[in-house]
Amino acid sequence: AYIQPSFFSVYLPSHQGYNNPKNMKQYIYGKNTILEALKGDKSVYTVYVQNNAKDNGIIEQCKRKKIPFKIVDKSEFIKKLGNVSHQGVMAEIEEYRYYSIDEIINTIPDGKQPLLLMLDGLEDPHNLGAILRTCDAIGVDGVIIGKNRSVGLNGTVAKVSTGAIDHVKVAQVTNLTRTLEDLKKRSFWVVGCDLDKSQDYRQVDYNMPLVIVIGSEGFGISRLVKKSCDINVVLPMVGHVNSLNASVATAVILYQVYNSRNPL
Repeated sequence: AYIQPSFFSVYLPSHQGYNNPKNMKQYIYGKNTILEALKGDKSVYTVYVQNNAKDNGIIEQCKRKKIPFKIVDKSEFIKKLGNVSHQGVMAEIEEYRYYSIDEIINTIPDGKQPLLLMLDGLEDPHNLGAILRTCDAIGVDGVIIGKNRSVGLNGTVAKVSTGAIDHVKVAQVTNLTRTLEDLKKRSFWVVGCDLDKSQDYRQVDYNMPLVIVIGSEGFGISRLVKKSCDINVVLPMVGHVNSLNASVATAVILYQVYNSRNPL
């Protein structure tokens, strides 16, 4: 999955949040993912360990927290997960919840310049997981995704994020454009990744409340979302390949925001 290499959009958050129904369950897998879930406040109902898996401390954690665990064979993993790289451990947990825009904004510390990331039509769970990992690393306050035609929070996203999914707040909204317009009314600026009327991403001063918008792997930012961008930026490229992976491009722009706000 690829994205037009050099463009980013910063969008404003909206009031449309979505919370998962209570008591819904899902499966996660991978050692780091499950260890992070066991350390946090999320409800972990049952942990499954493959009978030939190496000891990784997960069983000890389960015993310590009095969480049921089962030793099972490979067929149980295939039945519940399909063919994925599960590292011999999986868990049934409380479904990942989505936050409202207000919940995200209200948890931003006083004195901190707000930084939100909007993903417009991102479909690859590996990209979303990697993006959440970067967001956690540099302190993004929240991620906004669409409710339709976008990847959501699932087991693959959790594994690739290596636990960041438990620390980065994600809002799922039905209308990205309306969300951006709502955020603009709250003094956010929208920086978009698009070739039209763009400038080098290094020329922008990111010391203002921001929503950074990244488009889909194949089509970039959608037409209506693009209209809501205040600034368009591009990542200059001098090689032969004319696009970057969505998660790589996101990391580049987010670290430029970090550098702008935290100069040496």
